[in-house]
Amino acid sequence: MSQMGFYFDQTRCTGCHTCRVACKDWHDLQSEGVNWMQIETIEKGTFPHLFLAFMATPCYQCETPACMAACPSEAISKRVSDGIVVVDPDACLGREKCEKTPCLKACRSRVPQFGPEENAKMQKCDFCLERLDQGKQPICVEACPMFALEIDTLTALQKKYGSSQEAAGFRHPVKLKPAVVFTPKPENYS
Repeated sequence: MSQMGFYFDQTRCTGCHTCRVACKDWHDLQSEGVNWMQIETIEKGTFPHLFLAFMATPCYQCETPACMAACPSEAISKRVSDGIVVVDPDACLGREKCEKTPCLKACRSRVPQFGPEENAKMQKCDFCLERLDQGKQPICVEACPMFALEIDTLTALQKKYGSSQEAAGFRHPVKLKPAVVFTPKPENYS
């Protein structure tokens, strides 16, 4: 298996949310509050020594996904071919029937989400599988005007960008082995 991974260049991101909007539009995510791509603003320091950065958070396609382990109906699995974490909506019990929504709570980035509709099924970023299967990049990558995002095998990303898994705003347990590489924005505000 060639584990697919996500690359984010924090030095390039301007927080424009184009990736998030493109994702919602492409996947027709009508629900308020349902965002497969999330953007966090990180502000630190005091004037005149300020630090501002953004953190793009799709699903990091963990090699040991907590959401998969927590799912009581085995609706979440990893594709053998590329390690992408997928949801089977037919197997998902839904928000009301799944006691305490363990998949949502297991993911520190709160990537698994439920829409507002009655007994909504869990949904999440899947790196735009249909686009990947056609040899295209996910819509968030294509939409980014700053070229801050990339999807490839984790090995290829590490060879190209290094293996840093540290960036401002990134809080993910190492034991889950998130398939991500960062170019972090230096915190030189002091």
